[in-house]
Amino acid sequence: MPRMILLGTGTGLPDADRGHTHMVWDGPGGPLLVDAGGCTYERLLRAGIDPQILSGVIITHSHCDHINGLPGLIFSMRLGGRQASLPIYGLAPVLQVLERALEAMQVEYHVPVDWRPLEAGDTLELAEGWQVRTAPTAHSRPGLALRFEAPGRALVYSADTEPCPAVRDLARGATTLIHEATTAEPFSGHTTPRQAGEVAAAAGAARLVLVHYSPRWTMPEEAALAAVAAGGFTGRAEIGRDGQVVEL
Repeated sequence: MPRMILLGTGTGLPDADRGHTHMVWDGPGGPLLVDAGGCTYERLLRAGIDPQILSGVIITHSHCDHINGLPGLIFSMRLGGRQASLPIYGLAPVLQVLERALEAMQVEYHVPVDWRPLEAGDTLELAEGWQVRTAPTAHSRPGLALRFEAPGRALVYSADTEPCPAVRDLARGATTLIHEATTAEPFSGHTTPRQAGEVAAAAGAARLVLVHYSPRWTMPEEAALAAVAAGGFTGRAEIGRDGQVVEL
């Protein structure tokens, strides 16, 4: 069964049990990593995913909590014996940041990297009728929200964003919406749990999973779920947890 495994669900300031938010698509065309938020190789192993067989990486935006695991990942993949190149997808400015970061860190020993620019609105074909559609986020840096879809099923990841029409429209009718919920009060570039509930309700999503969330820095879990309901969402709502498997 296609699934998304949440490798990390925390904010830019991690908790003891919540690492930086990133995840892996374990379904047709995968495994496909979405962001690389630190200790990524280890977290993939814990999730039962062999990092050596990754089909690629999609980077949603260039903030360090979403890319800081990439140098170590491609270094470890080479140490593990991978020779094949690794496609890395993202907005052109994001890929440029990654290239400069690897150069600055002098990561000379790593798997070959195949940089593949994506634009908002592009579609990435996977396999067995699955594809990934993209939309622009509203964040302090350019970013992409992602929709993994096949006929009758769709999983959407908001990435870091404040509520915006593009992400809401991408999430229309989603089976599952994985949405960030970073702040307690409205804040430019990020979303509150209540706003996430409003987005999910407006999009008609069936299920909402909150990530980029902290019970310490955002609000307690009970309060966050109450805020989602106050936003008008009546579907299945939950707090995402590191290692959680979200099946479709």
